[in-house]
Amino acid sequence: MQSIPFLSLAPQHDRIREELERAFKNVLDGGKLILASEVEAFEKEYAAFSSVQHCIAVASGLDALFISLKVLGIGKGDEVIVPALTCAPTWMAVSRTDATLVPVDADPGTFNMSVSQLNQLITGKTKAIVPVNLYGRPADLPAVLRITDNKNIFIVEDNAQGHGASIQGRPTGSFGILNATSFYPTKNLGALGDGGAITTNDSRYAEKARRYRNYGTTRRFQHDEIGINSRLDELQAAFLRIKLKHLEAWNDERRMYAALLRDMLEGVGDLTMPENAIGMNPAHHLFVICTAKRNALKEFLTTQGVGTDVHYPVPPHLQGAYRFMGFAKGSFPVTEKICDTILSLPLWPGMGEESVRYVGQRVKKFFE
Repeated sequence: MQSIPFLSLAPQHDRIREELERAFKNVLDGGKLILASEVEAFEKEYAAFSSVQHCIAVASGLDALFISLKVLGIGKGDEVIVPALTCAPTWMAVSRTDATLVPVDADPGTFNMSVSQLNQLITGKTKAIVPVNLYGRPADLPAVLRITDNKNIFIVEDNAQGHGASIQGRPTGSFGILNATSFYPTKNLGALGDGGAITTNDSRYAEKARRYRNYGTTRRFQHDEIGINSRLDELQAAFLRIKLKHLEAWNDERRMYAALLRDMLEGVGDLTMPENAIGMNPAHHLFVICTAKRNALKEFLTTQGVGTDVHYPVPPHLQGAYRFMGFAKGSFPVTEKICDTILSLPLWPGMGEESVRYVGQRVKKFFE
């Protein structure tokens, strides 16, 4: 019996260990630890990777999304449409602005934000929509842009799970007026700690975000506004620069494994998987399946040495933090059904085809 963890970063880190150690030594010896040459270089490289003009590196994905909304002037009295199916920090970033959250249910085919429901949710108070590229699968961003055309509504992408995904060749993280991402260690492009970034083609908002992340200043002791402290440090930037060079190869590996798993599991039991939309190239941050026997399958796979996880067991509208909004079970039925049945299977660079086949075979054995 094999033992396959849900996620192991060791194969990735082992491949680049010498580069990482050299980067650590260079930063340590250089003595500049905050907003210096490594951050500046990473911002340029990640902007180029994202096909945008500007990148502003910050302390976390949550901060990246919050700062994006903040510099757009979104606040109390404004409405922001968010997916009901997402990780809670997407909602929390909006809550920090004091704007009103307006959730939209998931599409049963793609698991992403239901674009067909957007029109009925847009009001005169709608100031922004936050599509999430969930599990590394692009939301239907072209459709969202068509819906909001000439409506004076900002699109702010949450691309925390979408590093390297694209739509008809255009990278995710480039569709919104501002786009937010996370470099949490488990992401496709993960730091060795926390980190995040904002990407944009708008010079004015880029400059505002750059000031706001650093106490409202771009010149020492000259504060043009009240800002916050949210800065990616030099060491994490140095690590991310190394990993960025390998990201395309790692994503290709994820795609290869995902295609193999999908082929093995197509038509097995009552399994359903998110649809592959035409023209969309996922980054496969997670490989998810849905089954009414989720808990039993999870327990069985544990006995077979296969680690799994659930993303996400409780949607934001049913979390205690958002009890004040008054949503009850049944408010977003598609989202809730997915959360009740979803299971994430292991899929990570360095996993190996043999291990991927073992996972697929164990899932098939359960249903046999």
